[in-house]
Amino acid sequence: MRRSGLFWGLILLLVGLLLLLNNLGVVSVDLGSAIWAIVLIAFGLGILWSVIAGSDTAAGERIDILLGDAISARLHLEQVVGRLRVDGSAGAGHFLEGTFASGVNYRARHKGDQLDVEMSPRGLPFVLAPWNWGREGHGWIFGLNKEIPLYLELETGASDARLDLSELNVTDLRLETGASSVAVTLPARAGHTRARIECGAASVSLHVPADVAARVQFKGALASVNVDRNRFPRTGGAYQSPDYDTAENTVDIQIEAGVGSLRVF
Repeated sequence: MRRSGLFWGLILLLVGLLLLLNNLGVVSVDLGSAIWAIVLIAFGLGILWSVIAGSDTAAGERIDILLGDAISARLHLEQVVGRLRVDGSAGAGHFLEGTFASGVNYRARHKGDQLDVEMSPRGLPFVLAPWNWGREGHGWIFGLNKEIPLYLELETGASDARLDLSELNVTDLRLETGASSVAVTLPARAGHTRARIECGAASVSLHVPADVAARVQFKGALASVNVDRNRFPRTGGAYQSPDYDTAENTVDIQIEAGVGSLRVF
């Protein structure tokens, strides 16, 4: 808390100094635009502080959702901002096991033989509580069941997301993210996976496991695109593995992005 107070004290000092210099005629700036820029810079610094100062061990609410009789599952997750870690570590008979810092609202219900789960933050969104930036362990860290087909819908704001889906049977992945850093390891033995990714000013890294063939299509004003062309040579309007049409495990990736960077390897 002491470090957060110092941080925000410096931000307020900078804004006040800018107002004073403008009133004295020392500088001439568009105050509205300048203050908005400072807010955005402060927000970014706060997220970086959170990532650097935090750890992957979260203290928070423990959630355990049982699978029951379901033979497939859908997860819709809304996480405004923070640290997100997902893997395939849920135990037998469990759909989800993990820890959710700052609380979570969730609903789990069965629709026939499918388990449908929706999760969202509880209380004041983290993005509106900058005094919490930099607190250790702020994040959602959980494992999912790797035995059943999964449909994942993940919506994140400014976040640091690490999604290890390599052991999971993800048939569909929908990821929407804002100004964030996202690293996804795609499923290794899921048969066919469809991945749709929409991102703003984000850094997105997609790792395709060694025995998985991929087709990658994207549109948008990406500042940087880095695709492993040895594995995924350019074919028409897409990057595609030579054995995509015959491989046992494949992933079809479609990316719609704003100004950001993309790496596929």
